[in-house]
Order: sequence, then C-alpha cells, then structure tokens
Amino acid sequence: MNRALLSSLLVAAMALGHGLLAAQAQDVQATANPELVGALSKELSITPQQAEGAAGALFGRAKTKLDPADWSKVSGAVPGMDGLLKAAPAMGSATGVAGTSGLSAMTGAAGLGGLAGMAGSFSKLGLKPELLMKAVPVLTNYVSKSGGADVGRLLAGVLK
Repeated sequence: MNRALLSSLLVAAMALGHGLLAAQAQDVQATANPELVGALSKELSITPQQAEGAAGALFGRAKTKLDPADWSKVSGAVPGMDGLLKAAPAMGSATGVAGTSGLSAMTGAAGLGGLAGMAGSFSKLGLKPELLMKAVPVLTNYVSKSGGADVGRLLAGVLK
C-alpha cells in the first residue's frame, strides 16, 4: 500500500474516532448526571445510556432497601436522581426467590450475593452481570464525595 493512501486512511480513522468521542461526550452531557454517568461509562467501557440505566437500576435497589430517611440522604447527594431512576430498565413483577435464582444461573450472576437479582436489569441494558461488581464502587465513591463518607457507607451497605 502506498504511503499517501495509508496516510489518508490514518487521518480518516482518527477523524472518525474523534467524531465518535465527541458524540459520546454529547451523549454523556444529555444524561441526568453527566459526572456520574461519565465515570461509569469510562470505568466500565459502556455507553452513556447503559451507564445511566445501570446507575438507575442500582439506585432503585438502594431505594427499596434503605429506610426513607437514609434514602433521602443518598438521593440528596446525587443530582439528577429522578432522571437516573427513570433510566433504569423496567423489570417484570414476577420475581420470586426461585425466579431470581433461575435468572442468576442463566445469566452467570453466581457470586454476586444480594445483587444477583440485578442481573436481569443489567441484561436488559446489554450488560454482563459481572459489571455489577465494577459499577458499585463507582457509585459509592461518587456518593461519598458528594454526600460524605457516612452517606457513601449507607449506599455501600445495601449494594453488597
């Protein structure tokens, strides 16, 4: 291949890459919480839409596990919480213990502990269950920075 053609292809590939990065940056800015979504997207190598849905799903779980006063502390530390919760995929209402363990076995969610039931939410987002364990520290670190260490511990306690 001649150098001029190779050089042109390289320039085109770089321009395309920059365009994709710019588009992804715009997507992050359009989310409910660009800082958190950007951190999740980068850490997990997922799209901003997947990151927003994953954050919403995990915060949704925390909302059901925390008492209202503690949830208020967590949600108060996260700008755009309502938008994040709305971005979470809807789950069917038929989730019994047997259904959850069956889903866990099918999706490879074994070893996720109490988060195994979240595997379905991540699957609906096109994410592998093992990303759950990588998402939790990103969320808890964010909440610890924005709401304080005690609030971060509240969240971490229910996302085990």
